[in-house]
Amino acid sequence: MRMPRRRKAVTSSRSATIAFLNIGMHGHINPTLPVAAELVRRAHTVTYHTSPAFQEEIEATGATVHLYPGGDPAMPDPPMPVTLMEALARTSVRLLPAVLTDLRRIRPDVIVHDSACLWGAVAARELGVPAASSFTTFAYNRRVPSPTRGSRELLAAAVGRPRSAAGYLRSRWQLYRRFDTRGLPPLDLGNIRQPLNLVYTSRAFQPAVEDFDASYRFVGPSIGARPADPTFPLDGLQDPVLYASLGTVFDAGPRLLRSFAAALAPLGGTVVLSTGQTDPAALGPLPANVLARRFVPQPEVLARAALFITHGGMNSVNEAMYAGVPVLVVPQGADQPMVAERVTGLGAGLSIRTADVTEDSVRALARRLLGDARFLAAATTLRTAQREAGGHRRAADEVERYLRRPAGRAPEPPSAAPPVVPAVAPSVVTPVDTPVDPSQRG
Repeated sequence: MRMPRRRKAVTSSRSATIAFLNIGMHGHINPTLPVAAELVRRAHTVTYHTSPAFQEEIEATGATVHLYPGGDPAMPDPPMPVTLMEALARTSVRLLPAVLTDLRRIRPDVIVHDSACLWGAVAARELGVPAASSFTTFAYNRRVPSPTRGSRELLAAAVGRPRSAAGYLRSRWQLYRRFDTRGLPPLDLGNIRQPLNLVYTSRAFQPAVEDFDASYRFVGPSIGARPADPTFPLDGLQDPVLYASLGTVFDAGPRLLRSFAAALAPLGGTVVLSTGQTDPAALGPLPANVLARRFVPQPEVLARAALFITHGGMNSVNEAMYAGVPVLVVPQGADQPMVAERVTGLGAGLSIRTADVTEDSVRALARRLLGDARFLAAATTLRTAQREAGGHRRAADEVERYLRRPAGRAPEPPSAAPPVVPAVAPSVVTPVDTPVDPSQRG
């Protein structure tokens, strides 16, 4: 049995060493960057294990970057729960020896890992170091089910992809034999919890928020300064600005993106179209008021936007709610249908299936969102809640509070009462049988 090294509580007068470990996806890395920068600003030593694709933006936070061996890992194709689980387990087996070597030299006081970063959780157990989990999704439980939970759907997917299922089981067996994996979920790799769980949304937007205990801190969207893109004509955008993006993971394809452009062009001053994996040239001729780029400075564009068409990625929707922009969600997979349901339930937007997307259907929904003031009112209410949650500074506060606690003690509740959930759509939140004491809410 491995003996964990003894940890002393970190006092407010002493800087700590904080190690971030993450998976190679923009939506999981972006919210952590302002947190890392804030901890560096507070004179802590911050290290960040990542793949080469993210090195430059992480170095800009002031953190010391440690690259995973082997270059940028390939994303599972298709990116569905069973293939993602297999990739995470296999990657853990491959990365852990090098990661552990780095961390033994770094000697972190705490490890902050993504809620899907299995190797980060295993490393913390191996080294006996306190860990915090970073949720860039909703927080999950029985009422808010994780996509990787044990379910009939997951079993059916495993039967349909036997090689992925076998690869997952093989990698988990290797992890079990070589490393300390006690207490880690056997299946639910998108929901790896720790005594401190940082959730990058507000209590107002989190479904069934009253079910979660004090280990969950709903810190709100983590939005900080990002490197400016001098090539993007932000000052040249004409109101109303209408923005469409289906993210960088799922390949939207030219047909879907052309439908958005054609639908929005008659309604907007400038239509900004982020094409992600699709080359803008593949869209062919577009209306004169459509600006198509692979990547755009999303927070800055949302600050100007009157409407946002999105795939429903948690990061994108959080940023839209932070800006108070009504959204039209076109879910592509993963947890996006759940996000779409939350958006529509709170009255801050509408949703449409990809199969139902046409120029006419999108234009009709966009007209509703622009013409009915109730959507903007609901989004404005959520804007207040998202901002009052605290963001990256609150997340840094929680990490410091976690460091100061005596070893073995759970995080204490915040000293100030958190903002109440705005009553945008009271019928959406189902009462629970056993309410949590308000003083224990994160």
